[in-house]
Amino acid sequence: MDDGSQATGVSQGSSSGEAAIADLKQGLHGFIRAHSADIKGRAAMRCCSSIGFVAFLAALLMEIASAAAHDETKYPDLRGQWTAIGGSVKYVPDKPRGLGQEAPLTPEYQAIFEANLRDMAEGGQGTDPTTWCLSPGMPRVTNGYGEMEFVITPETFHILVFHVLDSRRIFTDGRDFPTDVDPSFLGISIGRWIDTTGDGHYDVLEVETRNLKGPRAFDASGLPLHADNQTIVKERYTFDRNNPDVITNEVTVFDHALTRPWIVTKRYRRSPNPHPWWIEDNCMENNYHVRIQGEPYFLSADGMLMPTKKGQRPPDLRYFNQPQK
Repeated sequence: MDDGSQATGVSQGSSSGEAAIADLKQGLHGFIRAHSADIKGRAAMRCCSSIGFVAFLAALLMEIASAAAHDETKYPDLRGQWTAIGGSVKYVPDKPRGLGQEAPLTPEYQAIFEANLRDMAEGGQGTDPTTWCLSPGMPRVTNGYGEMEFVITPETFHILVFHVLDSRRIFTDGRDFPTDVDPSFLGISIGRWIDTTGDGHYDVLEVETRNLKGPRAFDASGLPLHADNQTIVKERYTFDRNNPDVITNEVTVFDHALTRPWIVTKRYRRSPNPHPWWIEDNCMENNYHVRIQGEPYFLSADGMLMPTKKGQRPPDLRYFNQPQK
């Protein structure tokens, strides 16, 4: 599968504040060297006290260096609550769901998708794994479920969603993809901040996600990804300083169920409420869907097992006492 990989650089900016920090670091280093030489001839107790002071200065120096590495003014201000523009049910926000998404599926996976839609039309659950409260996985979580929160730290870009294991951790600390970590629904995401204008502020975050497992679908219609789970997802988050309340995310999916890379643009809007509330959405709490031997059933309001499709057989009860005829 051609993933279209290319190297991505992170712009390195400088400022007078950084220069001042560098001068302070150099001065502290000189002081530590001078102080260390001075204490060599002192008494043991006095020496220990001096060494403790030197250790304190060294810790302070590390803290200053860490603060310099994470200059919050370089990053976009993403505080607040965000929701998807166009909703989260469809993978392509501005197209009808189902066949209207016009996914570039191979003939094999087009047939799987259409069989899935027929099953749903008859009352089944098709190939949508979230019916059973499995994580939507990537790239489906880019649809934006419920309320989202974006949190930037020195090493990580967090996307927090309280739905069904949707929250993501995007590493921005320069690490590479691992070779010894088990696949997961959300995979492993590695990102790089970019300053495209050279003004000292990051306005783009490029992300690549690999190491995925299934089952996964693009959206609630059961639009399938390939069973080999070799999916690669690339994202390009754009933060426009002239329109700070909207984030654009261009998502490109490379998957063997597709005839070509599928590029879809998602957008997220910030709530104008400066003090929003975050609603808990626990999938298992009110989920009345039951799967037995791969067959979907439904629990009625009185707790009785019900069919989901006309003419559906009951599950095998061989391990239960059968009523006497």
